Amino acid sequence: MASSSSSSSSSRTWRYRVFASFHGADVRKTFLSHLRKEFNYNGITMFDDQGIERSQIIAPALTQAIRESRISIVLLSKNYASSSWCLDELLEIIECKEAMGQIVMTVFYGVDPFDVRKQTGEFGKAFVQTCARSKKEKRRRWSQALNHVGNIAGEHFQNWDNESKMIEKISRDISNKLNTTIARDFDDMVGLEAHLEKMKYLLDLDYEDGALIVGICGPAGIGKTTIARALHSLLSSSFQLSCFVENLRGSYNSGLDEYGLKLRLQEQLLSKILNQNGMRIYHLGAIQERLCDQKVFIILDDVNDLKQLEALANETSWFGPGSRIVVTTEDQEILRQHGINNTYHVGFPSIDKALEIFCLYAFRKSSPPDGFKNLTERVISIFDNLPLALRVMGSCLRGKGEGEWEALLDRLETSIDRNIEGALRVGYDSLHEEEQSLFLYIAVFFNYHKDDHVIAMLADSNLDVKNGLKILTNKSLIYTSTSGTIVMHKLLQLVGRQQIHRQEPWKRNILIDADEICYVLENDKDTRAALGISLDTSRINKVFINEGAFKRMCNLRFLSIYNTRNVKNDRVGIHEDLEFPPHLRLLRWKAYPRNAFPTTFHPEYLIELDLQESHLEKLWQGTQPLTNLKKMDLTRSSHLKELPDLSNATNLERLELSHCKSLVEIPSSFSELRKLQTLVIHNCTKLEVVPTLINLASLNFVNMYGCPQMKKFPV
Repeated sequence: MASSSSSSSSSRTWRYRVFASFHGADVRKTFLSHLRKEFNYNGITMFDDQGIERSQIIAPALTQAIRESRISIVLLSKNYASSSWCLDELLEIIECKEAMGQIVMTVFYGVDPFDVRKQTGEFGKAFVQTCARSKKEKRRRWSQALNHVGNIAGEHFQNWDNESKMIEKISRDISNKLNTTIARDFDDMVGLEAHLEKMKYLLDLDYEDGALIVGICGPAGIGKTTIARALHSLLSSSFQLSCFVENLRGSYNSGLDEYGLKLRLQEQLLSKILNQNGMRIYHLGAIQERLCDQKVFIILDDVNDLKQLEALANETSWFGPGSRIVVTTEDQEILRQHGINNTYHVGFPSIDKALEIFCLYAFRKSSPPDGFKNLTERVISIFDNLPLALRVMGSCLRGKGEGEWEALLDRLETSIDRNIEGALRVGYDSLHEEEQSLFLYIAVFFNYHKDDHVIAMLADSNLDVKNGLKILTNKSLIYTSTSGTIVMHKLLQLVGRQQIHRQEPWKRNILIDADEICYVLENDKDTRAALGISLDTSRINKVFINEGAFKRMCNLRFLSIYNTRNVKNDRVGIHEDLEFPPHLRLLRWKAYPRNAFPTTFHPEYLIELDLQESHLEKLWQGTQPLTNLKKMDLTRSSHLKELPDLSNATNLERLELSHCKSLVEIPSSFSELRKLQTLVIHNCTKLEVVPTLINLASLNFVNMYGCPQMKKFPV
């Protein structure tokens, strides 16, 4: 005899099923009746297979029921082994346990586990009779399965004086096991178990004196909704009512007033959790009236407005003791404003986990096949461990050849898949215009910079940078690394670049398109609106910047010229008398092509001067006003012979001169850089002279390795 228990309720669809295998002649009808009653009380309905016609092999419907179950319970009685039907069920159960991790529970109903394992006693006699009608291989498999199941610790009927209490314990154990196993829908979600364990800790399910609200927060595409869905699937059976309210974002974008919108949201929640379609309510106390004495489990997914929480879960007293409300959002500030202090911040997966996520979607296995290892690592690098992007691109690349992978990945380094962008840009779209501008500046120029650096860079921009950074952080669009730098995910940077491309050309204040920039620089075009230029020289053939190219860019503050593909650094030529914009704050120019700056160059407003791999022999003559300068990087400027007078660089915090192989002397003005924190001068092979008496009160990191000609180490 077999039965399949499928969990269902008017308010939800259960994902778990329990399959029970037993010999009907041995198990009393009162026992089965009590078991069904207890299951029903716990939301588990029991299916009886009496109507299924017996044959030499078990019915396909039962085979399917076993395979779709999370738990199988085997009631072993004296005559269990007298039925080849039961024994075949047992084979299928053991196979599912080994192949799919199905949980198997046992009840020894008037039989000793030893007799089951060894097929002895009355149990063994019944087994021998059944085996007489079967082939040797089948007998061997049956015996092996009985030995296996006999070793699984279970309930002993003879150890219980009260049958009802044993059945209650069996039902409770099944419910507990269901609540610790994830539905098969989530089998391919790498690392999900760890997320769920952390959430269960925050939910504190043993606390029954009141209701709790817990938040799940993180950037778009990190897996918040997946975690919430798995949590709902995992824990719903422990609650009287449950529902998943999905995609709340944008629910306030309609023509109704605030009161009407809150009524509509409450109607939607109550209709869903009570399974009453089209339910109408007429006051905002309806949720409390209907649910205050119910133990409920509610997921509020993708919340982006505080009013949504005020409408659906304004007070924990609205819900019965033991209730749990889970809120997913990208906006940490909403959770704080609503007084939700228990929040799980979803982090990015490790590189190994990211690789596994991608491979499961791209190759249907956890590691790449031969020939795809390097390409797979490139994917992980491009998408920077974001689960959504890894899943989308894994599915997109599945079945494609290496050449197709290469072509697609080349494109994706500068643009973003529209499905991924659609999910990520909702955060950008939710920002006000000022915060959108700050987002774009960080995306193009200031990723991996400290907040005070960004504040200084944008000091004359009329943006409230400090508050803007807080808003971007709250909305999970940036975060602060352990080293104190602002970090924006690589894909969000691409979202920012795509947004700039969509702007009308005359409205752009950041220029990033290589062809557009070359045209502007070679033709002295009027671009007074331009505040920043970011030119990737690996995407051009050649450009010559005319003497007056920047004359019409009087507002330009940020100039970044670099290459991303390590191509030859000879693609940019400049006029020897080039006039730089007068108010530059950032000058980042990889492989600057001339041996000195033009005499008209004025670094008065510069905050960062980054000239790695330059052709400079010297920077400028004389003493320049450098009080705004905080960072100077001349790494691998192998022709550099002398540094300028730095006596006015009183705010310089970082100086990098590594691999400046022609540099012989550090000027005496260097000794008064009292705010210098980081000094890197390693592998300057010709360096001989460093001021011996220096007053670097703020210095906390020095690297002077590989300077063999240095005659005296400074005090």
